Amino acid sequence: MRKYPRKILLAVTAVAVITLSPAAISHLNDQEVSQSYRQSWFTMIALNFGPMVAMLKGEIPWNDDQMAVYADELVILTSMDGMRGFADGSDKGTTRAKPGIWENKEDFKAKMDDMAMAVQALQEAVNSGNRKAIAGNIAATGKACKACHDEYKSKNYLY
Repeated sequence: MRKYPRKILLAVTAVAVITLSPAAISHLNDQEVSQSYRQSWFTMIALNFGPMVAMLKGEIPWNDDQMAVYADELVILTSMDGMRGFADGSDKGTTRAKPGIWENKEDFKAKMDDMAMAVQALQEAVNSGNRKAIAGNIAATGKACKACHDEYKSKNYLY
């Protein structure tokens, strides 16, 4: 397999993000700005974390450089203020967010912070190149994501 310099992969990823931006923008609804923000934010997280899981499972070829790009972008995404998408009053409308988020924002924010910390550890593992550590940190990041999904995400949209 040919190795590509990290800068080239970052450039290719930037082009991919621009190309995939319509997927994120498709969530944009000027009547439900907070809902649009959080749905787009979570879409971008999924577009980076999903391929990492797929590489781990062997569903797509393992690529150390691309794994590093995904980890770097997850760190960038989780450094953003995800709570901005959960403004008071945004519990109505087109959303999968359960009302419990607004009833217990401190717990929800703590879970979001746990996810960001898990992503930081994942990036460190990816940068180490140790596949066993990467696998463990992918699992830990998935567990941190699931902690919110279990308690705060509905399976169906609420109207």
